[in-house]
Amino acid sequence: METIIIATRNKNKIREMEAITEKLGMGLLSLAEAGIEAAEVVEDGKTFEENSLKKAREIMKLCGKPAMADDSGVAVDALDGAPGVDSAIYAGDERDDKKNRDKLLAALLGLPLEKRTAKFVSVISLVYPDGREFTARGESEGHIIHEERGANGFGYDSLFVPLGYEKTYAELPAEEKNEISHRSRAIKLMKAELERQNVR
Repeated sequence: METIIIATRNKNKIREMEAITEKLGMGLLSLAEAGIEAAEVVEDGKTFEENSLKKAREIMKLCGKPAMADDSGVAVDALDGAPGVDSAIYAGDERDDKKNRDKLLAALLGLPLEKRTAKFVSVISLVYPDGREFTARGESEGHIIHEERGANGFGYDSLFVPLGYEKTYAELPAEEKNEISHRSRAIKLMKAELERQNVR
């Protein structure tokens, strides 16, 4: 399989996607490694799918190589699916993870754990210069706890306990999180689809 460009500058996402895909035998290059400088994509889609595809398409056009993008976030049932596609800018355009977490905790203040159900969603898109496009959606269900726990991870990881676990994403070793996460599930589904269609 030819090398794929990761359509993001988020260092946490790059590190996580590389760790997951390396085990699956997929070679990824970051934008910096590919020598791509100006690559700011406006994420104005209404769904994870729209944003993910838009990022992959624009980076593919810039570099002329296959591009993979992730759009992801947390959807909380008690908030009608918010923050959803706005997860990264929930508390403002500056993309401040701590402010986002604080706003989410404030929005859920007073709710018992059983009413704090949520899911992490990741949609991975892969776009080729010849027009082929693939998308895969991975989800991880769980709960938003009442206070942050754990020093690993990023984004909302320190607030999210996946079903069947007692630890947050941020308390799990990266290798364990990468086996069960929404992003891992999406990438594995993508890999399976590429193999099914014999994409090289």
